Amino acid sequence: MANEKISAKKFWQLSRDLVTTWAGLCVLLAITCTLAFVPLGAGNLPISLVIAAIKAGMVGAVFMHLSEHNALNRLAASVGPIWIFIMFVLLGADYFTR
Repeated sequence: MANEKISAKKFWQLSRDLVTTWAGLCVLLAITCTLAFVPLGAGNLPISLVIAAIKAGMVGAVFMHLSEHNALNRLAASVGPIWIFIMFVLLGADYFTR
């Protein structure tokens, strides 16, 4: 697979996608850094988590090629966040029942 040749059109399309994603990640990083200095009170955490989720989605879709592979790869990549969610729900149930 290392010796696989791609056409010039495919090369420029891949390069454009990677550069666009990189620029988007840089913009989101700037927003995150700016948000750290804006006093929003309790609103900082949810906004930062939404930005982090968008960044994770961009990295997964473009750099991990999850948008191009079969459904089994996407399922395997989504099991981790689902498991974390289940663990937080169980943690909250334990905390609030004591």
